[in-house]
Amino acid sequence: MLSAKSAEVVEATLPVVGGAIGDITPLFYDKMFAAHPELLRDLFNRGNQANGSQRQALAGSIAAFATALLATPDSRPDALLARIAHKHVSVGITDDQYRIVHEHLFAAIVEVLGEAVTPEVAAAWDEVYWLMANALIAIEDRLREQAAAAQSLDPADLWRPYTVVARHQETDDVTTYLVRPADGRPLPTAEPGQYVSVRAELPDGAHQIRQYSLSGAPDGALQFSVKRATAEVAGGPEGEVSNHLHETVRAGDVLDLAPPFGDVALAEGDGPVLLASAGIGNTPMTAMLAKLAATGSTRRVVTVHGDRDQLSHAFRADLTQLTGKLANATAHVFYERPLGDWPADRTGLVDLSTVDVPAGTTAYLCGPLPFLRAVRGQLLSAGVPAADIHYEVFGPDLWLGQDA
Repeated sequence: MLSAKSAEVVEATLPVVGGAIGDITPLFYDKMFAAHPELLRDLFNRGNQANGSQRQALAGSIAAFATALLATPDSRPDALLARIAHKHVSVGITDDQYRIVHEHLFAAIVEVLGEAVTPEVAAAWDEVYWLMANALIAIEDRLREQAAAAQSLDPADLWRPYTVVARHQETDDVTTYLVRPADGRPLPTAEPGQYVSVRAELPDGAHQIRQYSLSGAPDGALQFSVKRATAEVAGGPEGEVSNHLHETVRAGDVLDLAPPFGDVALAEGDGPVLLASAGIGNTPMTAMLAKLAATGSTRRVVTVHGDRDQLSHAFRADLTQLTGKLANATAHVFYERPLGDWPADRTGLVDLSTVDVPAGTTAYLCGPLPFLRAVRGQLLSAGVPAADIHYEVFGPDLWLGQDA
């Protein structure tokens, strides 16, 4: 993997580069978008750029990869790479764009760190970058080829038109869309827990891409659910695509979708499963629960969900119905501000100390980052091994670089 000489240099300079990454990444993005405005217009999430979360995710992934190379120089962090690769393929990142990123990222590093970037330092970090980039390119090429072969598509263009056959209002701010291929070809294979990318043409002509978890598996259709992102939820401007879908897309309209991707999917087996979610994070958990119910699973299933109140809880009825179909399942719902009478031990944030977590549990988590941190910590305290805790986070993964 990383050469011995470069490892010494990276280890010595990692604190400096890491300390300056907050200055490097904004400059990098400014340089790249100035040279390639089409990337911001039609590829990168403009909302995440505005609130800074995408920039934090890039910094985290680079630091995480460099740290992993130093800790285990003879192996590569495949879990980290797989998560990034699935995201990249789902939105259409191409191999040639890694050179564009390299050019502007290293220009930003030199501009921020100045004379500290000696030829030796530049060469060492160049090695880190291309080790990561080439590993991602190989994984992404394989994912594209597999998806293309399964649907008889061109690996260079995985987008397909889908007709919206129905939309259902789950809550005031959550809408579910059922879509079928408009080209008459079969549906792609999808695993509960995966997501689809939706490419929407906005009023200014931009084609912005967003990813939405599959929330069920109706016969002959894909189903995904969208929460309207207000400025408060988005942490910046209101969600462009979520509001566009809510306000304008109706049955009969056509949307461009990429095939389902995602490295967090319900694994086969007969061991206990815990599905923990908060807010709209219950979309992939609902799909997993539906799969378990449809197959008549006898596994021990523990579902835990946290929400603001009953009215904001999307798929509330589905949770009750699907849990009732399983022979060995329980559901535990926590509301921060419940309406009417509600058990005291289920009021407030999710607290797994009040839930029986069976030995041998495999856990799947989805929700906001503070929720993921808290619940993962509670599971570790309950004796669930870190390797058996899997998570999905909406938007840029700001957990990269930590023991997750």
